[in-house]
Amino acid sequence: MKSIIFIAGMVLLAASTYAQGCVAIRGTGAICTMADHQGMNDNKSHSKWQVNIGYRHFKSYKHFRGTHEEKERVINNTEVINWQHTLDVSVLYNINQRWSVMLGMPLVANKRSSLYEHGRTSRHNTESYGLSDMRLVVYRWLIHPEKAKKGNIQLGVGLKFATGDYNYQDYFYNVGPNGTAALRPVDQSIQPGDGGTGLITELNGFYNFSQRFGFYGNLFYMMNPKEVNGTLTYRSNQHEQVMSVADQYMGRLGINYAFAGKLKPLSTSVGIRTEGIPVEDLLGGNLGFRRPGYVWSVEPGINWMSKKAVWSLTVPVAVHRNRTQSIPDKLTTAETGVYRHGDAAFADYSINLGVSFRM
Repeated sequence: MKSIIFIAGMVLLAASTYAQGCVAIRGTGAICTMADHQGMNDNKSHSKWQVNIGYRHFKSYKHFRGTHEEKERVINNTEVINWQHTLDVSVLYNINQRWSVMLGMPLVANKRSSLYEHGRTSRHNTESYGLSDMRLVVYRWLIHPEKAKKGNIQLGVGLKFATGDYNYQDYFYNVGPNGTAALRPVDQSIQPGDGGTGLITELNGFYNFSQRFGFYGNLFYMMNPKEVNGTLTYRSNQHEQVMSVADQYMGRLGINYAFAGKLKPLSTSVGIRTEGIPVEDLLGGNLGFRRPGYVWSVEPGINWMSKKAVWSLTVPVAVHRNRTQSIPDKLTTAETGVYRHGDAAFADYSINLGVSFRM
């Protein structure tokens, strides 16, 4: 079986984002691992160039504080709703059977609907569009493919560049003098970029138990050493005046099954997926506004392989969501003696579509 590892990238993480309503996984396209390893053991099918196109969409609106869902937000029409769309185009060059390099260019289109950001009197939308943060990643199979017919592990190391606008602005209503509109930065959850240069590490692996059954796993962690990006939040808390530049992570583990006969190009998969933003970064400081949190999902998928392309669809369905207590939350709790724990909005599921072309 020609195994497939295909991820259309959020951030969250996803992607990642967040407390008076947002998303705990940002849809910036920053999370996107190596697209596939099909044909890696077949010298005749080994292609130098590969183009990957991934699309991700989710709608976040269910608010969590810790693991507790605040269902009254939807009932009272005070929930914050984010619609996020990411089109991630990446070009991969196979230097040889063992080494490859990938350049990823995500485009985002986001919309956010809320009451609290517009004077709490009426619901309005803010939007953002454009190029997000690009990635350049180098990959290496740890075992030479000729010696790893059934399974292998791939290491990826690279950079995430601050190419996306991290101070994107739109009009907020009922916040200016005499209730007028004011031009301000949109919420962190829909900013196209985060303003920092990130260090990317990936680990992708597979093992084929037979011609029909296989195992896959992916780990992604992006370190953002920069502490804050200077973009104003207009939040009242003194520790949340500017936006932080947070780490992001994602992990997947599952099995796939390849059909035989007339359905031979078709394979299915099912696994678990986790993604989110940590409370504290591995490198750099942790001040500034962020909504740390994570989501665990069950992730069914389907793949269709043609001679030159692989088509993929996965739909992670959330089974556990947690908006963790941020550093500003902890500092405020210590200063006031009153426990503070912000909230974040999560999606029920996301839709990930992808196609990978071998040139």
